[in-house]
Amino acid sequence: MQTFVKNIAEENHNLATHLLRILHAIQARYHYIPEPAIEQLASSLNIARTQIIGVIKFYSFFHLTPRGRYELLISDSITDHLLGKEALTYYISQKLKVAVGEVRADGLVSLDNTSCTGLCDQGPAGLVNGLALPRLDRARIDQISELINQETPLEHWPSELFHINDHIIKPDLLLNHPITPGHALHSTFKRGITATLAELDFSGLRGRGGAGFKTASKWQYCRDEPETERYVVCNADEGEPGTFKDRVLLNSYAQQVFEGMTVCAVIIGAQKGFLYLRGEYLFLYDKLQNILTERRQLGLLGNNILNSGVNFDIDICLGAGAYICGEESALIESLEGKMGIPRNRPPYPVTHGYLDKPTVVNNVETFLAAAAIAHLGGDWFASIGTEKSKGTKILSISGDCARPGIYEYEFGTSIETILSDCGAEALLGIQIGGPSGLFISELELQRKLAFEDLATGGSFIVFNKHRNLLDIVNNFTHFFAHESCGFCTPCRVGTSLLKNQLAKIVDGHGSAGDVVALEELCALVKNYSHCGLGQTAANPIISTLARFPELYQSRLKNISYEPGFDLDAALETARQLANRNDAAAHLTQVEQD
Repeated sequence: MQTFVKNIAEENHNLATHLLRILHAIQARYHYIPEPAIEQLASSLNIARTQIIGVIKFYSFFHLTPRGRYELLISDSITDHLLGKEALTYYISQKLKVAVGEVRADGLVSLDNTSCTGLCDQGPAGLVNGLALPRLDRARIDQISELINQETPLEHWPSELFHINDHIIKPDLLLNHPITPGHALHSTFKRGITATLAELDFSGLRGRGGAGFKTASKWQYCRDEPETERYVVCNADEGEPGTFKDRVLLNSYAQQVFEGMTVCAVIIGAQKGFLYLRGEYLFLYDKLQNILTERRQLGLLGNNILNSGVNFDIDICLGAGAYICGEESALIESLEGKMGIPRNRPPYPVTHGYLDKPTVVNNVETFLAAAAIAHLGGDWFASIGTEKSKGTKILSISGDCARPGIYEYEFGTSIETILSDCGAEALLGIQIGGPSGLFISELELQRKLAFEDLATGGSFIVFNKHRNLLDIVNNFTHFFAHESCGFCTPCRVGTSLLKNQLAKIVDGHGSAGDVVALEELCALVKNYSHCGLGQTAANPIISTLARFPELYQSRLKNISYEPGFDLDAALETARQLANRNDAAAHLTQVEQD
């Protein structure tokens, strides 16, 4: 162990910023991070032992105690539940004779849940030692159980157990016309940096991660910073349940994504870039490394790119199971080898990002589009869409529909059209943008896909009328409580209180007063949390309570009130209380009550 840890640390130049990749290597070899390895790393990397332990505890894919030599994780996403995940997990547990959350007595296998695998279009899904297992059913579980009990190495497992489909069902502007490697860079150098940035500005491209900030403005702000050391970061940590488009783009369009990052580097003057790849996409890691090597051989990465004098290269950092790292400042913290706790903002990454240097952070789809615009021009992209939403949006569609997969639509397309294309029937509603987004009902199908109406990072989860809406909300609320980083009280405590308060109502033990308390908690968590996770954690409750109040009402106990009791007035009082300035103190009081 001592020799192995020493070699891994030296391969990473004993840099504390490489802590995650070092821990990944140790975890892969020993199936946990042993205490002697922690002591040795603290010395080699010159960081505190407690800091390393904090990082291990923060990320769900690292462990301080041994896991099975075959570590099975089953996705707990709502899309997997719709496909019978609970019954399947019970079957796995019985076949392998190991309880969920436990390691089998012989140490061969462990079984647990994980929030989402990014395989929502081909679930139920799981991971074995970090590698994705799509389309699980009893026959596959029988096969997997036999392979594990026979201690068959993963490299000798049948390849079909790991085969993942792209499911690109409706390509359009971007997916139908991938650019040839190098063309965007040739066009950029020929046109000039300033003119290319102007084309990007004219295109109207806005960030495709959900926030919708204008891409050209972000790049310009970073370019204008006096600091000479700048960075480009591609956020491929799409941990939102129901979202899987980045997985497909990296599998089939990675050349164009890397080219978009390189165009950005040319414009802002960066020499180093990072692709932050979510840990669940480990199966893409080697393929992406090979593509980077190919680009270096073609002169599209490295020193003196296309004889332009530009030096730029890209490194891949693998995440370790933390949804919060999809937030750009938390992602940067993770890149630096730390716990992924969001930073206070301002300052923003464009001025103080990676290593406190100016940094552009965009998501996979944004860089894909930017490369195409750099080659084909801004008018090509801006000619479709709406006045405020130019171009197209790539969607991940899953749930109760006949054709789950990847769809690309012009902005301004109606929700009714999208649902017709994917084969959704007997509709209850759609969760747009994942659990942190908005639930809309069948009465809102004329609404449009656009930043000015329904903005989304790209996730549509469809639910039919046979589903229990409160069970769906319960799943989402548990997700946020599990994924809270714990940094701030309103989110750390508030998400757990939301989970418990909702469970009380769903289980039929609540009264009208409990709905009042639930609304009050929603406002507190939403208004006072430190980052986007807490600020959106109450959205599933808020949006469904507004549209389906009768479902909540149907779960309440029958309680008679004193004559003169005014429920509407009580609700209004609760809303006023939720806006009090002493929110943290009041939240503590709510918890005690």
